[in-house]
Amino acid sequence: MNKLNSAWFSRLPINDLAKIKPVSGGDINLAYQATTSSNKKYFIKVQPGHPKEYFAHEINGLKAIGKVVNTPTPITHGEIDGNAFLILNWLDDSWGDQAALGLAVAKMHQQTNDKFGFVDNHQTKALLKDNSWNDSWRDFYIRQRLEPEVEVAASRGRWNKWRQSHFQQMVNKFNAYYQEHEVQPSLLHGDLWSGNFMFANDPQDSSSTNEPYLIDPDAVYGDREFDLAMTTVFGGFDDRFYQAYSSIFPFDDQLDDRLSWYRFYYLCMHLVLFGESYGGAVDNILQQY
Repeated sequence: MNKLNSAWFSRLPINDLAKIKPVSGGDINLAYQATTSSNKKYFIKVQPGHPKEYFAHEINGLKAIGKVVNTPTPITHGEIDGNAFLILNWLDDSWGDQAALGLAVAKMHQQTNDKFGFVDNHQTKALLKDNSWNDSWRDFYIRQRLEPEVEVAASRGRWNKWRQSHFQQMVNKFNAYYQEHEVQPSLLHGDLWSGNFMFANDPQDSSSTNEPYLIDPDAVYGDREFDLAMTTVFGGFDDRFYQAYSSIFPFDDQLDDRLSWYRFYYLCMHLVLFGESYGGAVDNILQQY
């Protein structure tokens, strides 16, 4: 990605900007800490070569989730010289209780809707996620999530007849199960791996200490087990998280079987983005069907 110079940062809508330094922010955006002369700090994301609308989906997700649990607060966004930026309040990283995190995720999932989808679509590195409103979770997940992803995998030479055969059997089982089981559209984070939560202190709010925060959402209304599946793919969530979550939404003996068709989505996306290093993990799921 392009490096930005001080003249670019000087045009940001921040009064008395004194210092900018790069910080970790994932592999999608450039990330910076901005500090003013009065020592107020901001978190800045930049996506070079994109219009200001690039951050609309993240902003809408933060606003929806932030109504019920802690999230960073979007302050403003815009575009300078063809580079999109998003300014958020700064949070000081700390430690915290995973039970509180589990309760926060459950509280988010208690926010429901009458349809599946979201207020806008989301352009990723690989494809456009179609969040058009849908009355059917079966149709939404198959047609607006799984099939477009597999099409991209095939176009990149990362698909084969064996995978297609077992994929279709997985889809058939998914479809049959949800013909008999109703799903309530719940507000989801949409990308709930361990890199997208933090425990933090808000330097502007002394009462906010060691609180769980959900960050970088890919929000959608869907099956809450879609979020749960992601927590199990790369780890980082401990027993206290699941115990607290299950005190609100009790687990049943078949949960892990259902999570497999959601784990597939995340692992197949990694196959699309990063190649056959994720092929074995995808095949391990597909061979169950």
